[in-house]
Amino acid sequence: MKKLRNLTRLIAAAAVAAFAFPAFAADADTLYIFNWSQYMNPKIIKQFEAKYDVNVVQSYYNSQPEMFAKLRAGGDSQYDIVVPSNYYVPRLIKTGLLQKLDKSEIPNYDNLMSRFQKPPYDPTGEYVAAYQWGDTGLAYNVKVLGEQPESWSILFDPEVNSKYPFAIGTDAQVMFGSACAYLGYSYDCTGRDKWKKAAKLILKTKNRSNFSGFQDATPTLKQLARGNIVAGMAYNGDYAFDKSENPKGFEDIKFVVPKEGAELWVDSMAIPAHAPHPKLANKFINFILKAKIGAELSNWNAYASPNKAARPYLDKALTEPPIMPTDEQMKRLHFTPVIAGEDLQFVQQLWSEVLSR
Repeated sequence: MKKLRNLTRLIAAAAVAAFAFPAFAADADTLYIFNWSQYMNPKIIKQFEAKYDVNVVQSYYNSQPEMFAKLRAGGDSQYDIVVPSNYYVPRLIKTGLLQKLDKSEIPNYDNLMSRFQKPPYDPTGEYVAAYQWGDTGLAYNVKVLGEQPESWSILFDPEVNSKYPFAIGTDAQVMFGSACAYLGYSYDCTGRDKWKKAAKLILKTKNRSNFSGFQDATPTLKQLARGNIVAGMAYNGDYAFDKSENPKGFEDIKFVVPKEGAELWVDSMAIPAHAPHPKLANKFINFILKAKIGAELSNWNAYASPNKAARPYLDKALTEPPIMPTDEQMKRLHFTPVIAGEDLQFVQQLWSEVLSR
């Protein structure tokens, strides 16, 4: 769920991943990582290279579908580590694109919080190890819209905002979940009737005169800070990071977890089915799950750590809202449901109609 944030990090990552498109040689001393851009602290890579006397080559994707397509096209034999989001994990497992972790090489797996050890998307805890997590909520301009209830009504109710520009998200399942929640169903709703009603609400919202467009969560925050829009979906970690980088631009921007329900997302480390260096990949996962390394990763990313052993080393801001949801907010958060086959095709078709009409 991580996207490019600033030029400084772009330069730092470029220094580490000078060869972003690897030749995939059968070199036992090279680890190939396929990850979101700007999602790995370059210092951690250097520490791993020094500890194991190896090289690390990173390549990047910008979306889950892009990652999935690349693996299906042969990438499962080219990369050693991939970082899928929770609702894509079952798809990767079902299509045979992941291999099981070798827990004998990952003793630090026990450092994970219990909720991440056998999650719904990997119920046996055999295929993935949690990397970072967070939630997708709402950010809005309090000065323009006034103090609002923590609700999806900020987007979906024209009486809350009838004239100021706003954006809605680009992920079909997240948007259907949000619309379902607003309509009185749970965020993790399933069923074609509910999806149809969610699509109608999104289409109605899209056709309002002050709708500015579909936009990913990260650029939405930039638009809010510039005053180009007054509301949109946002990741809690991005909000906290951008606010720390630009306090003045965010002094009137508030982040909320809607009371009706919202997305809890988890990005995890996994090993492709035919990874060239699975033993080294397992060692890398174990390295990331070390207490201090886990903290170093989250302190750099400004996302919550799934590593309970890392907590004493985390920056204070990462142990409190908005990065760490309150107990009440956690009750509102749900994993995006896993759908496949004809249901997945149905959702994709509905979304295509929403975008085109």
